[in-house]
Amino acid sequence: MALPQVKQTATDTRLAALSLPEGGWSRPAREAALTRVQAMGLPGARDEYWKYTRPETLTAAEAPSAAVMDVSDEAPVFGERDTLKVVFVDGVFSAEESDDLVLDGVSIERLAETSDIHWAKDLYGQLETAGQTPVERPLAALNTAFATDGLLIRVTGKASKPLHLIYRHAEDTSDAILHHVVKVEEGGDLTVLESGPAAARFNKVMEVDVADGAGFHHVRVQGRDHERRAATHLFARLGTESTFKTFTLTVNGVLTRNECVVELTGDDALCHIAGACMGDGDFHHDDTVFITHDAVNCESRQVFKKVLRNGATGVFQGKILVQPGAQKTDGYQISQSLLLDEDSQFLAKPELEIYADDVACSHGSTSGAIDEDGLFYLRARGVSRGEAEDLLTIAFIAEAVQEVEDESIQEEINGLVAAWLGRRRG
Repeated sequence: MALPQVKQTATDTRLAALSLPEGGWSRPAREAALTRVQAMGLPGARDEYWKYTRPETLTAAEAPSAAVMDVSDEAPVFGERDTLKVVFVDGVFSAEESDDLVLDGVSIERLAETSDIHWAKDLYGQLETAGQTPVERPLAALNTAFATDGLLIRVTGKASKPLHLIYRHAEDTSDAILHHVVKVEEGGDLTVLESGPAAARFNKVMEVDVADGAGFHHVRVQGRDHERRAATHLFARLGTESTFKTFTLTVNGVLTRNECVVELTGDDALCHIAGACMGDGDFHHDDTVFITHDAVNCESRQVFKKVLRNGATGVFQGKILVQPGAQKTDGYQISQSLLLDEDSQFLAKPELEIYADDVACSHGSTSGAIDEDGLFYLRARGVSRGEAEDLLTIAFIAEAVQEVEDESIQEEINGLVAAWLGRRRG
């Protein structure tokens, strides 16, 4: 079926500005992804899963300009933690700023520099391809086709320390496309931290294959550059008795779309996906999540909190699909917004689709103003209104932050939130 003319033109214009990386083991996957993009077309405002978020600036041939925010007076996120640091500046690997890619229990290579025979050949683009059904995700396919760099991470044991991916924004019109592949083998365990704004426009895909009995923990802090735009995709496949946990904190950014697509294929797997965002003014933040239960006795949790003010917009689209035979499924989904004025809005589309009869699944979504009773209680005890609102805001997002397994990282996240709130009041 031919694409509508408007979508065809937008797709052709964007593709004309890009070129497939030369040769290598990833070439067949890239060519297949390009074919998918051409067949699907890039997203438009009439697409069902884009009706709340306008994609034009994410699909334009050139990245819109985004001023670089000076954060030199702030302590680096996760800067006090013992990690292996890998730095990308506007999507380009910086060897000078990165540590040696050596980590006990983990092999790390760059996508741009790997040999023609490589373990990732069987995984690159595979989870992204599977994630195109039943919902098309053309920006992810575009990434698979044209990603210029990224990391190929193979976890064979318990990593000796976290891997910290640092994304720096240096040019006003930078346009970065990165693709990471993570294979956590049986019994392996890895924590990945991500921080920074990355580029004026950022398209990132991370594919994570978690084998039986393995664990993957992910904490991301998307940087404070207000004018940046980002579209990220996290695809995961979980084996028997495996664990997958991810949390994202987003502060600022004129447009952010974070998609997470997870398939639980092994019995007794556990998947927790959480996020918190705080936006001001022309801030638009979209979390789109799709979890498929295709095994017995698995647990999934989706916990999302958004704090919005001065006309900011938050979007949540979350679905739990329970396949036939996926008995004993425990699926939980909650999305809530705290609207600090009457100009902001929260748009939610929670979904359950269940084809098994022995399950415990629930979803809920609420929006509301700050708790006046709580505010009165704190004011009556000498707390200023601004500080009282900050305390109630931190308490509001606490359920999402508590999904982070490491309590010291929880404390750091709360500290980042408190610092942002303090700057806002200042």
